[in-house]
Amino acid sequence: MAVETPICDFGWQAPDFTLKNVDGTTVSLSDVSGPKGTLVMFICNHCPYVKSVLDRIIRDARDLTELGVGVVAINGNDADDYPEDSFEGMQAVATANDFPFPYLHDESQAVAKTYDAVCTPDFFGFNANGELQYRGRLDASRKQAGPEDLRRDLFEAMRQVAQYGHGPKAQIPSMGCSIKWKSD
Repeated sequence: MAVETPICDFGWQAPDFTLKNVDGTTVSLSDVSGPKGTLVMFICNHCPYVKSVLDRIIRDARDLTELGVGVVAINGNDADDYPEDSFEGMQAVATANDFPFPYLHDESQAVAKTYDAVCTPDFFGFNANGELQYRGRLDASRKQAGPEDLRRDLFEAMRQVAQYGHGPKAQIPSMGCSIKWKSD
């Protein structure tokens, strides 16, 4: 089921977390925070929305890192119902795609709930003070990747955050598969 992210809550403070990375280490928000901002992405392995733009996510992550923005990806999906999203599956996807960022397993789903993540991909762009400045889309792609020359909404917004400390007022929501919550 396709879901859109809510409107950016400007100034909302980034909640801390400590999660297991695909390389077996534990990573917290302070470990990945960049001097010019931080991008926290909720992605997963099985979602067609993520799969269609994964190369663009990686490209933008590399480019943002060069601008001083720290980048991290978190998978909070229920791996019992979606085995492709298992920790082992995460390790395989991260290795196969040479992820330039930590890929963290939110097995308890506590971090996804704290961030109020709603879909994959869901992008949270914070400034250097940890204040939310972007909660929009990567680009105009949806379930299939759009043309290569699409405006890079996420990259442009985070470049603005890195330069000026604030994101654009006008933001278009990200769309993707709903987070696969565990049944209680």
